Amino acid sequence: MTQNTKVILTHEVEKLGVAGDVVEVRPGYARNYLIPRRMAMPWTKGSQTVIDRLKASLARQQIASMETAQMVKAKLTEGDPILIDAKAGANGRLFGSITTDQIAKAAKAQKGVEIDKRKIMIDQPLKAVGTYQLTVRLFEELSSPLEVIIRAAK
Repeated sequence: MTQNTKVILTHEVEKLGVAGDVVEVRPGYARNYLIPRRMAMPWTKGSQTVIDRLKASLARQQIASMETAQMVKAKLTEGDPILIDAKAGANGRLFGSITTDQIAKAAKAQKGVEIDKRKIMIDQPLKAVGTYQLTVRLFEELSSPLEVIIRAAK
């Protein structure tokens, strides 16, 4: 039986924790995924001071980012929906699908709002022309609806 490894999260990791948390994970997950991507660092006895400084810094950032998230939500919900032109066949089916990266770039171009593509929640692949209701996770408890209209490119 393998023993779990303690790591300190430096970024929010879905289903694991937020930055500053000390969590126990499998050694391979820490060694091959979290640490190389700088999402975590190995836990040591001396790293407790790093944790305390990181949590203090994050507390200050959290207040500012909540205000920013509310402003982003206001910009996303006001005005026209996001329009994306894509190549489509005669039956309205797209050649490929619309990705969260394309949606994030369109939001920046049309609404002037920068969204992390990993925060855009898509229930099913966007593979047809039409109107879609998506959700954007802006903050821990704050999400925003996002309407996207996909049109056939001419």
